[in-house]
Amino acid sequence: MEQMSFKQLNETIYKEVLPNGLTVFILPKPGYHKTFATFTTNYGSIDNHFVPIGGEEPVSVPDGIAHFLEHKMFEDEQGDVFHTFGEQGASANAFTSFTKTAYLFSSTQSIDENLETLLDFVQHPYFTVDSVEKEKGIIEQEIRMYEDNADWQLFFRLLRNMYHNHPVKIDIAGTVDSIQEITKEDLYTCYETFYHPSNMVLFIAGEANPEHMMGLIKENQSSKTFKEPEEITRKFENEPEHVANERSVTPMSVNTPKCMVGYKIPPSDKQGNDLLRYELSMDLLLEMLFGTGSDAHESLYADGLIDDSFSTDFSVDRSFSFAVIGGDTSNPDELEKRINQIMENAKVSGVSREQLERVRKKRIGNFLKQLNSPEFIANQYTGYVFSNIHLFEMLPVLETITYEEINELLRSQFKKNRQAVSQIVKKAN
Repeated sequence: MEQMSFKQLNETIYKEVLPNGLTVFILPKPGYHKTFATFTTNYGSIDNHFVPIGGEEPVSVPDGIAHFLEHKMFEDEQGDVFHTFGEQGASANAFTSFTKTAYLFSSTQSIDENLETLLDFVQHPYFTVDSVEKEKGIIEQEIRMYEDNADWQLFFRLLRNMYHNHPVKIDIAGTVDSIQEITKEDLYTCYETFYHPSNMVLFIAGEANPEHMMGLIKENQSSKTFKEPEEITRKFENEPEHVANERSVTPMSVNTPKCMVGYKIPPSDKQGNDLLRYELSMDLLLEMLFGTGSDAHESLYADGLIDDSFSTDFSVDRSFSFAVIGGDTSNPDELEKRINQIMENAKVSGVSREQLERVRKKRIGNFLKQLNSPEFIANQYTGYVFSNIHLFEMLPVLETITYEEINELLRSQFKKNRQAVSQIVKKAN
């Protein structure tokens, strides 16, 4: 068992790769009553075109199948696994993102039993024709609910404006039509390809004894049989640099209109600390330009164009990356215009050392505060690990980012032909 110590943060993580390929991380948090565990596969909604394990030719599966599979994993021959977790005093959940599917629990008791339950149900798929058909109705209701969610529509309409071919533009849950195409056989194909232990990470944070916990995990895994691991081949169509559509305006039943400006950033081939540095630099840049305390934020707020919903975000993952800026606004056209002005002016004037130091200190403070949360650590660490990033390397990387690097990103990445806009406006009576 490898021991990784981060003296600056006073944290030690224990790591081991098991014979079946599963990577396990254990972070002891002495004095914490709650333990949090997440079991994550490097598989998400964009992985709809791939070569199945044991196959030679790529297949396409219906949109939304990763999310559908997540739902179905909680049901087995005995019934609903949520009930088992509840009886053992644990709160369980799961989520599917563009590139990950995670199953998790938190508990203050029966940690060994809950960990066994987590490992066993995720590694025991059970799908029947009847249960798959029943689930389609449940997920259809969820999809229709999001169709009425203005923030969800704002975001995904922006992605559809930005991307021509990449499946990141497709709703994570798929569509009402696409989920009707999902079969039991499709679910097993995706499960067998992407849920192999070698494509998964188990992370445990809390009141945990590493030797005891690792022994329990090894015993559990040694009792199961898995196929030999194969490298997963994912397929994506070529994606042009320019956006698919410059803007969209969607009428909905909202009290306040919404505006979001997006920049389609070319995907990065960076890994490890180079990728972490890139992501943090982009985050700092957006915070300097539009974050609370910036001149732009104060001006937009004073003019009544933004409220507390206004935010920025930069997402970078395998095969895609993008930046988004926006929120609720009384005047979507004017907010769009002002965001453009702020960005273009910044390209000319650049950002300063003083701006960088202000947001760097703020980011470091927020990061240190978040380390008090086992949930934050487990989710963030797992999200990074598939890109060979260690979360606890964040501080030394943050401390060395220069304003010259950030100015270069500002001028090279935020181009007009990569920009798209999504607006949600009030539907006429």
